[in-house]
Amino acid sequence: MSRSSSTMWNMSCATGDVGGAVRGPDALDAPRARYLRAPSYASERLGAMNETASLRARAEIDLAALRANVRALRARAAGAQLMAVVKSDAYGHGAVPCARAALEAGATWLGTATPHEALALRAAGLGGRVMCWLWTPGGPWREAIEADIDVSVSGMWALREVVAAAEEAGRPARIQLKADTGLGRNGCQPSDWPELVAAARTAEQAGTVRITGLWSHFACADEPGHPSIAAQLGVYRDMVAYAEKAGVEPEVRHMANSPATLTVPESHFDLVRTGIAMYGISPSPELGTPADFGLRPVMTLAASVALVKQVPAGHGVSYGHHYTTSAETTLGLIPLGYADGIPRHASGRGPVLVGGALRRVAGRVAMDQFVVDLGGDVVEVGSDAVLFGPGDRGEPSAEDWAEAAGTIAYEIVTRIGGRVPRVYVNETPADENDIQAGSDGIRADENETPPDPT
Repeated sequence: MSRSSSTMWNMSCATGDVGGAVRGPDALDAPRARYLRAPSYASERLGAMNETASLRARAEIDLAALRANVRALRARAAGAQLMAVVKSDAYGHGAVPCARAALEAGATWLGTATPHEALALRAAGLGGRVMCWLWTPGGPWREAIEADIDVSVSGMWALREVVAAAEEAGRPARIQLKADTGLGRNGCQPSDWPELVAAARTAEQAGTVRITGLWSHFACADEPGHPSIAAQLGVYRDMVAYAEKAGVEPEVRHMANSPATLTVPESHFDLVRTGIAMYGISPSPELGTPADFGLRPVMTLAASVALVKQVPAGHGVSYGHHYTTSAETTLGLIPLGYADGIPRHASGRGPVLVGGALRRVAGRVAMDQFVVDLGGDVVEVGSDAVLFGPGDRGEPSAEDWAEAAGTIAYEIVTRIGGRVPRVYVNETPADENDIQAGSDGIRADENETPPDPT
């Protein structure tokens, strides 16, 4: 079996291929599926070792779509580098495969929330610039320094810890100072900025740190025209100007998240950080659909119909009998539940494509399964039930599920659990033109000058 067409198990979200090949009818018409990632649940892994085994459920991850999304986002921020944010296991898509695909498409940085996520990328053999920003006291500072990871510093306690770790490691730490320009979450307040900058400069002059970046994060960039956008930009420019006057010479200045990358060009500076948009999901319906921005959803979530049966009128369905059949009908059992990340709040509302028609969850979503009313239609057991995807077959979107559950599409894809194998398709770029400079840190647009934040 050729490597390009096989489906391989990856037993760890941080390492490479392990185990035997799996092929079967569940590839969602994707002949270039390469491997599955199911980091736990041994019984499901063992079942998949049979090449003809059928999967209960799977999340297909289209890496060609991800690469195309990265290129589209780079085009929108042509004067800046692009950081591919792969925190939270790449928003549920699988950090290592998505990081590799993003680098192939021209991303020059990788971003994670936690240091352990960043270290996992290094353990998987990924080079280039990597940054992580969510630290707690006693974190693996030395390990991050030795792995050449940029670490974010938002306060004096973090600076003290990273300096001590750098002294132990015998090499300078790459640090990025984060400014709280109005989000009120992580980052240094403007009133505390002079102290942090002065202390960081002292450490830099002593050779224990290198200040590589100055950065911040928007609160409301997904709300077009919100007054906080301009206000935060003004505060950021002031804080950057102060730091640079104090002698800081950052490699990158960055503030733009996905919505700002799409709609606030004056925020692009040296680097944009794209998370949800890279996975083909609009940051907000108010901003536009993925297609409006030239993006394509990367994840398709599907399951095999586990049971179809006829029931009479007046038959209760699922816990609490919140749904009762109005007439004699057929019910289809879908083997996904809230243990897999299907939101219980979407009970009675979540849309599913089954048997060529859109259905709704009938009754409550249970831990491992839910039911759809097929309205008397005959659907074969084992046929596809598609919960969301790019819409090619008329299936719902992640945004449709977000509306049904009263949440955001970010949560819908990120919450899909480890019990659902990830099936990676189109892993190898179609041709050499599909691979852009980036995996070696080279900027495709290095001759362009980014906007000055001051």
